[in-house]
Amino acid sequence: MKQSIALLLLALAIALPVPVRAQLLAPAAPAMQPLDRIVAVVNDDVILQSDLNEAVRSVQQQYASQPGQLPPINLLRKQVLNRLILMRLQIQKAQDQGIQVSDADVDKAVNGVAQQNKMTPDQLRAAVEHSGSSWTAFRQQLADQITVQRLHQNVVRDSVSITDSEVNNLLNSPIYKAGEVHLAHIQISTPSGADAAAIQAAQAKAERALAAIKGGMDFHAAAIRYSDAPDALDGGDLGWRRLDEIPPAFADTIATMKPGQVSPALRGPTGFHILKLIGERKPSRTMVTEFHARQILIKPSELVSPAQAEQKARDLYNRIVNKHEDFAALAKEYSKDDTTANAGGDMGWFQQQAWGSTIGNELAKLKDGEVSPPFKSEAGWHILQLEGKRQSDVTQEIARNQARQAIGNRKAAQAYDDYLRDLRSNAYIRILVPALRDADSQSSSSNATAG
Repeated sequence: MKQSIALLLLALAIALPVPVRAQLLAPAAPAMQPLDRIVAVVNDDVILQSDLNEAVRSVQQQYASQPGQLPPINLLRKQVLNRLILMRLQIQKAQDQGIQVSDADVDKAVNGVAQQNKMTPDQLRAAVEHSGSSWTAFRQQLADQITVQRLHQNVVRDSVSITDSEVNNLLNSPIYKAGEVHLAHIQISTPSGADAAAIQAAQAKAERALAAIKGGMDFHAAAIRYSDAPDALDGGDLGWRRLDEIPPAFADTIATMKPGQVSPALRGPTGFHILKLIGERKPSRTMVTEFHARQILIKPSELVSPAQAEQKARDLYNRIVNKHEDFAALAKEYSKDDTTANAGGDMGWFQQQAWGSTIGNELAKLKDGEVSPPFKSEAGWHILQLEGKRQSDVTQEIARNQARQAIGNRKAAQAYDDYLRDLRSNAYIRILVPALRDADSQSSSSNATAG
């Protein structure tokens, strides 16, 4: 649990933006009063030394059991600062677009984090405060993460579309049939409109990273040290992905690799990438149980009270079970479900939860031909008759849905990566502490990096 909380605090600490402190821009305080210095200016906002220290501390806490994974402290500070800058830019852009997060949104996120850690919200608060962090700051960090998620959704929604022909092409490609791969990566980005010198510097850095890995450095440690991707401090772990979610040029290389192998430095539209294949798994057929049923729905209304609706359902059940009247005929005459009444209540073939969990749970209790006693849902009172069950192969249906999702994920990742590169290229970023400047970065990538 402590490790889980540490990981959470790491993710949040590197995400937290703070408002500009007006007092820091005012005349200096008396010498006896310590001041928190500004380490970077990001448009009209600032990153303080205390912000950077807290984020670095969280990273060190995460890797307390594996300190050898971390780069030297000066490189770690640069990595963390770059992440802070990128997060700050996203928050600013979201605010410009009017994206807002309510207290209720944050409460929901708090409950989700607590559940993931098998805690109550009060226990989560105690754990956060015990770690030395502020609960108010913790909630603000959650709000900022939600804000960035919504910015991402806006960007992707406006820039990603998927056609049926793209889905068909993917389903017919050999790559799609290759299953899933577990990847880690190191990304050395080039700024938008990079000149030859910037490209050469990025390539040289990628080659240094590759040489370090070949020399025995753990890949995750190399990612923390060299990568400038948002997941660098997580060791560049991309998790499990379908090969069709990966840009084709990279997928072709991965298809020839075996688990544990590392690719050469690959040139992509955003820079240079080094990939490690951690694992792979093949696709399998998917069989599901489908139900064929009929239903009668009696709804309360202005003319029918809830009690009357219940009694009507019980009367119909009695007519079906004890008087052996035809279910379909009664459904056609009395059911208030617009989608099935005219078909004698026929719901067709469907998976168990397709009509909701209440109906699905009742169906699971029935044998073929059996009629359920009346039961209540939000829609009203139901009577079900199970016509039959079957095992259905939904591999193709699932494959089509996965193909559409894979195309969307690939396009979304590329679109947002391009968006972040443009966002940073067009921002005013000034790093005031010389030791925190990246010698490999070019001034064109941040407009201003000189002190």
